[in-house]
Formats: sequence, structure tokens, C-alpha cells
Amino acid sequence: MELSNKITDSQPMNFDSKEQESFLHLWRTYDCLKVLEDSLFLQFELSPQQYNVLRLLQMYSPKTLQTMELGRRLISRCPDTTRMLDRLEKRLLVKRSRLPENRRVVEIAITKQGLALLKKMEKAVVEMHRRQLGHLSKKEHNSLIQLLKKARKPHEDSSCDWLES
Repeated sequence: MELSNKITDSQPMNFDSKEQESFLHLWRTYDCLKVLEDSLFLQFELSPQQYNVLRLLQMYSPKTLQTMELGRRLISRCPDTTRMLDRLEKRLLVKRSRLPENRRVVEIAITKQGLALLKKMEKAVVEMHRRQLGHLSKKEHNSLIQLLKKARKPHEDSSCDWLES
């Protein structure tokens, strides 16, 4: 009789620790949810980070945000905010201006075209989130949020305090 090397679903996985198992489940979950996100944003020729920028600027519209403050409020760190803003500005979705009293300070505002794009995407984004996590109950959502906050707390700096609302 020949032994099979095939891995089956009923075969337990070996992890080095509970922390590793938790991390790998978190990573896999992110990957599964990101597929839906990428599919949606691709239709609008945006990256998730660009969408995040537009949503942040929408919250402050008609006011502006300084580049440093925008970077601080992004959900995921963006190593090249300038290039991302260049792309959004080229599409006329944002506009940048410099303060006359300090030319080093750049302020960003969302344009009418940017607001129109967000309006056009609104229902699709809500539907995407429903598809991603709509199967969870309100109690499960609250528990998940609290666990995620607790998991990242020792690794996050004060630049993300705004997320604690």
C-alpha cells in the first residue's frame, strides 16, 4: 500500500505559535477581502490608497488638508504620497496649492471631478463592504473591531489617534 503525500482539509496545520497562527489567519483574511476591493477600484482606475485620499479630502471639503496631515490620516502608510498625488492631480481629482507665507507647505483639496467620482462609486463601495463583511452580526463587528484595535495598539504611534473615534 502506497502512502499519500496529499494534504487534506482534515489534516491539522502545524504552527510555531498561536501568534503565528493568528497572524496567518489575519493575513489570509486580508488577502480574501482585498480581492473584492481591488476588483472594484480597478473599474475606476484607482488604487485603494488613492480612494482613501479622495475620501479624506471629501470629509474636509471645501477646506484643504496639508500634505503632512493627509499622510498622517491615511489608513495604510504610503511611501510615495507625492507621486500618488501627482496621479490624482493629473486626472483633475485633486488640486494642490502652496501657502504664500511658507512655500514648503502644500495644501490639497478635492475637485468637483473628485467629488463626482466618489458619488459615482458610492453604491458600489457600500456593496463591496457588504460582500466583504455583511455576513457578520453587529455584535461580531464590534468584537472584531475591538480585537483589531487591541492587536495593533502596541505597534501604532500617536499619528493614528484619529482612528480611535
